[in-house]
Amino acid sequence: MKITTNLKRAGLGAALLWPAAAFSQTADTGDTAWILTSTALVLFMTLPGLALFYAGLVRVRNVLSVLMQCFSIACAMSVIWLVCGYSLAFSDPMVNGLLGGLSKAFLAGVGFDSVSGTIPETVFVMFQMTFAIITPALIVGAFAERMRFSAMLLFTSIWLIVVYVPTAHWIWGGGWLAEMGFRDFAGGAVVHVTAGVAAVVAAVVIGNRQGFPVTPMLPHNLTITVTGACMLWVGWFGFNAGSAVAADGAAGMAMLVTHTSAAVASLTWMAAEWIRYGKPSVLGIVTGMVAGLATITPASGFVGPLGALVIGFAGGLGCFLATQFMKRKLGIDDSLDVFPVHGVGGMIGLLLTAVFSSVAAGGVGFDEGVTMASQFGVQVIGIVATFVWCAVASYVILKLINLVVPLRVSADEETEGLDLVLHEERGYII
Repeated sequence: MKITTNLKRAGLGAALLWPAAAFSQTADTGDTAWILTSTALVLFMTLPGLALFYAGLVRVRNVLSVLMQCFSIACAMSVIWLVCGYSLAFSDPMVNGLLGGLSKAFLAGVGFDSVSGTIPETVFVMFQMTFAIITPALIVGAFAERMRFSAMLLFTSIWLIVVYVPTAHWIWGGGWLAEMGFRDFAGGAVVHVTAGVAAVVAAVVIGNRQGFPVTPMLPHNLTITVTGACMLWVGWFGFNAGSAVAADGAAGMAMLVTHTSAAVASLTWMAAEWIRYGKPSVLGIVTGMVAGLATITPASGFVGPLGALVIGFAGGLGCFLATQFMKRKLGIDDSLDVFPVHGVGGMIGLLLTAVFSSVAAGGVGFDEGVTMASQFGVQVIGIVATFVWCAVASYVILKLINLVVPLRVSADEETEGLDLVLHEERGYII
């Protein structure tokens, strides 16, 4: 399997995880040190970043339930990734182009001396594990305050194997979308589209919270939310710049455009809210930041600063409008706006990757024989395939689980709050 000149120049290497044989078998200490750092940063995004971000947004009686969900997902997904997830995503294909095999189940053959690209394979396994952790954790925001804990654990565990792992193989494991030239540097489709689509499906299947949209459901602690948002911003540098899988210029550019997009999207969301409602809000500016980060994620290794400015603006405004449309027009209670921020943001970023990869726009350019139009077409195919597979599979998984374990707590339990009902604990004792 060849690596094109532009991909080499972009420093993408194992970010699209071509087989290890395509690379030098000697680990580089600089690259290794950076990916070790990036791995810690991405885990920092989930625990504590995402956990605190979500926990502050729910009502006081459900704060511990959200923290528990994020923490338990981190534990469960880690074990699944070791047992079979990594192998199915990144080993030689069991189903050509669609799914990897089980040759590395239980990390067989991953030892002290095994190398993937220019880093130890153990480091690559851990780096990719953190992506497998945060993706199902993002979905928690859609069904916050009403899903049963046991059902949540079953859903996220099965979903990781059925949805996340095949999608990761298609795009990063040398699968059929990688063969087509689909561009997703750090997870626009693999992470954000899959999480966003699963979120909206879960919100529809489980149903709205009691009283939505008539009863105000205000965040109980925006201080916690802003703290978590700041951790997400810092951790995202590992998410995007780490996906260069090298300590080089590509990682530096990915970090620069990531920061730029987040800043522009934050200001864009704030301005849109200010114009529409007369006042800018803290919740709005931090949500805009997350939208900007999600939108730049697929493009971060392919575009330059100009692309980051436009992508940040498009992500901030597009996700703001999508959030209003979801809640006010469609009446879907995606509690913490997972689909309009991550799903819509990921799709916007994937499409604009095709536009701003152009050398004229400061990007890395296209592969030989590829035009902006043809790349755009490939991006559309990848988005549609990911969307459809995730939507169908998520719906089926939820319906099957509901036959075994009720997805939703009872009305009385929802009123009492999940902290006491499911965990017999309170978030605050004052």
